[in-house]
Amino acid sequence: MEVPKVTRLNRTTLVSALIVATALALVALGLTAITNAGATGAEAAPPASDKPAAAAHVMRGHTMAVAKPVAFGDDPDGDGYIPADPPVTGVEPSDEIPPHRYFHEFQANCSVSHTAPDDPIVYPGRAGASHDHTFMGNDTTNANSTTASLGAGGTACLAPGDLSAYWMPTLYNGNEEIRPVGPQTIYYKAGVTDYRTVRPFPKGLRFVVGSPTQTAEEFRDHPGMVEGYECGESYHNYDFPAACPTSRDTQLNLRMQAPSCWDGKNLDTPDHKAHMAYPVVMGANQDVCPTSHPVALPMIEFKMAWPVNGDMSQVRLASGTGHSFHYDFFNAWDDATLDALVDHCIVGALQCNARGYDENNPGEGAVLDENYELP
Repeated sequence: MEVPKVTRLNRTTLVSALIVATALALVALGLTAITNAGATGAEAAPPASDKPAAAAHVMRGHTMAVAKPVAFGDDPDGDGYIPADPPVTGVEPSDEIPPHRYFHEFQANCSVSHTAPDDPIVYPGRAGASHDHTFMGNDTTNANSTTASLGAGGTACLAPGDLSAYWMPTLYNGNEEIRPVGPQTIYYKAGVTDYRTVRPFPKGLRFVVGSPTQTAEEFRDHPGMVEGYECGESYHNYDFPAACPTSRDTQLNLRMQAPSCWDGKNLDTPDHKAHMAYPVVMGANQDVCPTSHPVALPMIEFKMAWPVNGDMSQVRLASGTGHSFHYDFFNAWDDATLDALVDHCIVGALQCNARGYDENNPGEGAVLDENYELP
């Protein structure tokens, strides 16, 4: 049988149909990839705008996957890995039970310095690529920050030696930006039972705690969660409460703890989390670093307080809902200052303030002088 010839019209129709079908398939694949990638819980690129209206803010942080690593600053080859130099080797996690001490901590009291749609960990070198963040500590932090640039910057922390950068999604009430007022408390604690094994952060270590794409259940069950949002006598809220008591002293509070076990190899990894791990619970009151991440570092705990109360129905984060809360840490401490505070307060099992002074044990003295500097 002779095969019919395809006319010009039929060929055009077929080609058009193929183009449409291909386009639809590519769109479907793209949507699937975005959906699947969003489930990984990474920071996302926002719409191009400085301070968008409320609707745009809700979408920020939920539309794309982990930012592809790029060659920039501390990661010149752009593979997402920043190796420690030198790496820490030969460490075995300690399962020993040390003499009991209730406290082994010190505080870093750091104020907000600025806000910006930047994230030098997730989007290095890409100004404006992130949802809006509230920055504490180092006053130069921006998309182009590196270990060297932070080391040359100033700080909004009480201790001049703390040049580290701390940031979190900006909080809004409607379209009004709400910043924590005054020095916020960032605890440095022992995350493992054998507090004697905790060593200082390596310079340049950075990581992300939590995720802007986490669900309310994931936020509630996050290993770093501590009681959820609090205001007045309301606790264990895993999204913003509908209302908080209206009084001058009532603020919205949140505490969240970071992983404190390090692989000893990388200052960062492509997902900004894999080089860190939470301690493993071995038994009652026995927390030990896993063998994959054997190096015990200080456990950071953000304790934030936002001056907002009353009707909370318009309160939101730049990353979205309350359960999208997450934060970032980029270590740029002066080595000698951090070493002294860790040794005196964490390894020494004291409850220190930002000077490294334990009011309950005045005989132990302080690490820093009245100017919060090493004497």
